[in-house]
Amino acid sequence: MAVKPEHGVQWRMLARFHRETMHGRERRLAAIGGELRRIRECAGLPQHVMEEAEALVKRFFDLVAGFPPEVVAVAVLWTAAKAAGAPRPLGDFLKCCKADEGRVRRAAWRLKQAMKQGRRPSIEDYVKTLAARVNLPAPIVKAALDILDRNRRLLVGKNPWVSAAAALWLASSKKRGLLKKLAEVAGSTPPSVRDAAKRLRV
Repeated sequence: MAVKPEHGVQWRMLARFHRETMHGRERRLAAIGGELRRIRECAGLPQHVMEEAEALVKRFFDLVAGFPPEVVAVAVLWTAAKAAGAPRPLGDFLKCCKADEGRVRRAAWRLKQAMKQGRRPSIEDYVKTLAARVNLPAPIVKAALDILDRNRRLLVGKNPWVSAAAALWLASSKKRGLLKKLAEVAGSTPPSVRDAAKRLRV
């Protein structure tokens, strides 16, 4: 809706405030995104950690918006790496930028508390995400979930990405070439996925 003179001064001021706020949010997201990409490349992080980090920024933007972009980027990548089952020391991220360690830890603590209050991803989420990345059909996804359901006790404390990849590989009858693809999108290695598959009861 266009702003017209008859709308009055207050209406026009409100419209201007809303417009500037939206543009400011977009600029801030762009700045954080730029830092995420730069630090991810510097630290050599896998793509699935980057995707997890981008999702965290969108979900908890208002929670960390008060921190500088580089602080948000480090806190989010550090948190995302843990959540994705690929934890890294904070120093690996700090060496890639000039973010203050104390502020990074405070931002990461906020994220951790907020994530505790939200729903944790289920093993089904991990399976479906990996299956989508390598274009596996629904029957294989269902078979993989059945395998994981029979092995729930063995999944405790294990990397969910690797467990999901192992189940999908088994469900596909160890399709040739699939092991490497699954390991890559899971941010792992073929030997790790193969070892996890050996532990699963089909």
